[in-house]
Amino acid sequence: MSKVISDVQDALACVESGHTILVGGFGLVGAPLSLIEGLTEKDVTDLTIVSNNLGESGKGLGILLNQNKIKKGIGSYFTSNRDVGDKYQKGEIELELLPQGTLAESLRAGGAGLGGYYTTTGVGTDLAKGKEEREIDGVNYIFEKAIRADVALIRAHKADTLGNLVYYKTARNFNPLMATAAKKVIVEVDEIVEPGALNPEEIVTPFLYVDTIIQAQQVLTKEGVVNR
Repeated sequence: MSKVISDVQDALACVESGHTILVGGFGLVGAPLSLIEGLTEKDVTDLTIVSNNLGESGKGLGILLNQNKIKKGIGSYFTSNRDVGDKYQKGEIELELLPQGTLAESLRAGGAGLGGYYTTTGVGTDLAKGKEEREIDGVNYIFEKAIRADVALIRAHKADTLGNLVYYKTARNFNPLMATAAKKVIVEVDEIVEPGALNPEEIVTPFLYVDTIIQAQQVLTKEGVVNR
């Protein structure tokens, strides 16, 4: 019943070129850095990455970006990595900008099995172009599609071998939502324990959502990203 795999490349065996991949994190905080590094070493291209941002310059998803493996980015905060803007201006990447709350709700809707939802966020702006608009009770809304993906790469603090997950403070960010909205969910964690060792009241993501667990090889510290 254990979902633990020791080799990162074995864990990423399901990832293929052209896949849509959800990647947790806000900047580098709560990002699955070991899995991202594994992805930079894997021979895949034309990826669509759904994440709050595309890492930092030369860090995290920023490495994958500079390898030209990302065809499209869907997220909320691309300006923290100037390489994203440079590639967009050169026509080397497609970007879809979503307000942060909209991104979160689109993931939640995807995990809940919904096709989408109506929101007032973005009405009357460029973000509404090409989207269905509808008036409900005198208020204008735009329709946002739910987001689902082939694979989710997420980061948690602890997991038991069954796949129940506990998160650490703000590193929780988008990770729990993404764990519900993909066909395959791969998680890296700081600590792996036996079933029964986690406080049931602290479990955020139940084991049913998780397919594969690896031990994190990289951690984010005040000094930056370091290897264990």
